[in-house]
Amino acid sequence: MNSPVSTTPRLENYPLRLSDNVRFADLDVNGHVNNAVYSSYFETGRVMLVRDRANGLTPAGASWVLVRLDTHFRAELHWPGTIETGLGVLRLGRTSVTFSQVVFSEGRCIASTQATTVLVDATTRKPTPLPPSTIEGFQRWMMRNENAVV
Repeated sequence: MNSPVSTTPRLENYPLRLSDNVRFADLDVNGHVNNAVYSSYFETGRVMLVRDRANGLTPAGASWVLVRLDTHFRAELHWPGTIETGLGVLRLGRTSVTFSQVVFSEGRCIASTQATTVLVDATTRKPTPLPPSTIEGFQRWMMRNENAVV
């Protein structure tokens, strides 16, 4: 298993950015955002990207399934507050896409993740190769720095 690189991600390397609020319901008994909530923050970015029909990233008769999520928790996040999430594509596989994603608050990287999704046939639920049009559509969402970190 590869070890994460120790440098801090830079938000400007992520081509898709979204803003959100930290909700009181996001907190756990320790008074900070619960680790499970970060999965929802990251999911929002991926879903916003692949479900936007204008991007053309989900072929008819197919859907995306998350198969791996590797998260690095870097700092605590508290309520009230705002976050900015970033998303970029690290790799395109035969049937998969690996994303690099981050959560920033007040200019600081709070968490980062690598998420791998697989394109599956909506009927058979079996992995299906990425069509050339989907591969082309992802090009504008590639990370802006090859040395991106998690």
